[in-house]
Amino acid sequence: MKFFQLEANPREAIGKKAAKMIRKADGIPCILYGSAPFQLPFEGTLKQGEKIVEIANKKAVIVTHLAVSKDNVHGLLYTPEAFLVELNILGSGTVKAIVKDVQTQPVTDEIIHIDFQEIFEDKPIDMDIPVVLEGHSEGVKAGGKLSLEMRKLKVRALYKDLPEKLVVDITELGLGKTIQVGALQYDKLELINAANAVVCAVKLTRAARGAAAAAAASSK
Repeated sequence: MKFFQLEANPREAIGKKAAKMIRKADGIPCILYGSAPFQLPFEGTLKQGEKIVEIANKKAVIVTHLAVSKDNVHGLLYTPEAFLVELNILGSGTVKAIVKDVQTQPVTDEIIHIDFQEIFEDKPIDMDIPVVLEGHSEGVKAGGKLSLEMRKLKVRALYKDLPEKLVVDITELGLGKTIQVGALQYDKLELINAANAVVCAVKLTRAARGAAAAAAASSK
């Protein structure tokens, strides 16, 4: 899977007032969640923008408060493609991550906050991957209408094994039939959507129903 290069600046000031100032400057406040929970007390030196956040039972994670340019995230978020992210953090180096959550303004849909999650070579991650249908469906040839019900599927895998797309062969998909998540298998990937969720279907059209009825009548 491709990496999206994104410049980020650490920020010390947090809170609503600081976030508002960032947005006024055409930026987006962000948080980078670090590695798996560790046991307190913390031994080490924090970098600029890093904070320790306790989660439970003296366990904590390091989060980094960042800001990115609104223009720079356009190609990452406004696309049907899936990307891993390479965050180039000023003064701290590069971190590999995925987008975990995007908050938008309810009325305008403007992006107001992004959460990133750091990723590692030996730890599986969950990610939505686009679905691409391939082949000429038997059901469509018979007059049905092809419908893609799930444009993305959630998979679990090491990041090095994540594909850019999930190809679904619909060649044998007949009229009125569906392909469910449970019928799909991919090497080194675990699909974590519900097994009975419908990925795609060939639906009966009025013309197809009429043709089927005519064929049935003529055979009598």
